[in-house]
Amino acid sequence: MRTTAGGVVRCCRVMPGAASQPLAIPIGALDLFAEVLSEAEAGPTASFYSRMAAAVCEVADLRRAVIFAYDDERRLVRAMGAHNLDLQLFAGASPTAEQVAIARQALAEDRVVEVTGDIERELPEEFHHLLLHGLMVCIPMSAGGRWIGIIIGDRPSDHGPLTAQQRNTLWSLGKVAGLAAGARNAAREHERARRLKERIDFAREVHEVVVQRLFGVSLALSGDGDLGAAHRERCREEITLALGELRAALQRPPASMTSRTRTTLHEEVARLRRVHRDIDVALVGGHDVEVPEGLEPVAQSVLREAIRNAAKHAEPTCIEVRLSRLDGTFVLEVVNDGVRAAQRPAKAGMGLRLAAFEALEAGGVVDYGPAGADRWRVRLTVPLDHAGAPA
Repeated sequence: MRTTAGGVVRCCRVMPGAASQPLAIPIGALDLFAEVLSEAEAGPTASFYSRMAAAVCEVADLRRAVIFAYDDERRLVRAMGAHNLDLQLFAGASPTAEQVAIARQALAEDRVVEVTGDIERELPEEFHHLLLHGLMVCIPMSAGGRWIGIIIGDRPSDHGPLTAQQRNTLWSLGKVAGLAAGARNAAREHERARRLKERIDFAREVHEVVVQRLFGVSLALSGDGDLGAAHRERCREEITLALGELRAALQRPPASMTSRTRTTLHEEVARLRRVHRDIDVALVGGHDVEVPEGLEPVAQSVLREAIRNAAKHAEPTCIEVRLSRLDGTFVLEVVNDGVRAAQRPAKAGMGLRLAAFEALEAGGVVDYGPAGADRWRVRLTVPLDHAGAPA
C-alpha cells in the first residue's frame, strides 16, 4: 500500500472472482469514515447510520442511500439510516434477503451489484414509488463471514455505469461500514453484558445476605415449642437487619434492561402483519386502548417474542392480539392457533424470559400456556400504577 502525491491511498487486493488490481481510496474518504467510526459507541442509532450513509454518498458520488441492517434489540432487519431520503418512509419495512434478491446476491457473492434496467423487479412493490431513473447499486456490509447489512444507493443515469475502480471502492467502503457497525454492536453488547452483571450481582447480594437471614429466622420459628423472650428478640433483630439490608440494596438498583422505542404497539402490530404475510396477524380487541408510554417497550417486546415463538414452534394461520385496561390493569394477550400437542414448548424461550424480566421491572407479569385444543396464549399483565400511568 502506498500514498500518492494527490492524497490517494493505493493498494492491491483481490475481489472474489476478480484479478488483482489497484484500489484507490481518497484520503478524505478514510478521514470521513474514521470520524464516523470514532462515534460508533455514542449517539442515536439513526444518526450514526445516517452519517455513514452520507459518507458513502459523498465518497462514491451517489445522490442518496439507505442502510438496512439487523437490529439486535428488535430482532429484525430494518432501515437504520438514510441520506437524502426520509427514514420514516421505511418505518414499517422489514425486508428479508429472500424478498430482495439483489441484497442476497450482493451478500452471498460479497460484491457490489448494480442494476441499470427493470429496477422494479429487484425491489418489493412497497418501494417502487421511491425509485428514480438511474443506476441502483447494492453494497454488502459484511465482516468475518457475518452478514451485517446492505447499503442501497442510486446515481443519475448520465453518470454512466460503475467502473471497475468504482466498484472496488464501494466494496471497500462496505467493509469499512461493516467494521463501524460491528464496532457499535460490540459496544452495545458490552453495555448489555455490564447491565446483566449488575442484575446478577444484585440478585446474589439479596440471596447471600437477606435471604440467608430470613431463612435462619424461618428455621427458628418452625421449631416445636414456644420461643423464649431471648429467641423472640433475636428473631426480631434478624428481621430488622434483613429489612435494612434489603432497603440498602434497593437504593442502588441495577440498570434497566428495557430500551426506549419510537414506535407504538398499534404500529408494531401493523408492521408484524406485513412481515408475516402468510399468517393473519390481527388486533381483534382493544383498538381504542392506549398503551401507557412507559409500557410501550415491554409490551412490544412481549408481542414480538410471542409472535416469533408462534411462527417457530407452531403452524399458525392466525394470531390474535387483544388489549384491555380493566380495574387499573393493562393487559396484552396474544393467542395463536396451529399448536399440536407434541409442539407445545415445555418452557419459555430465552427471548420470552427476558421479556418477562422486563415485565417484572415494570411491576407486571408474563404468563403463557394452552388456550384450547390447538391454541397457545401469551399474556402480559401490568398494574397501571406501577407503569406510572393513571388508572
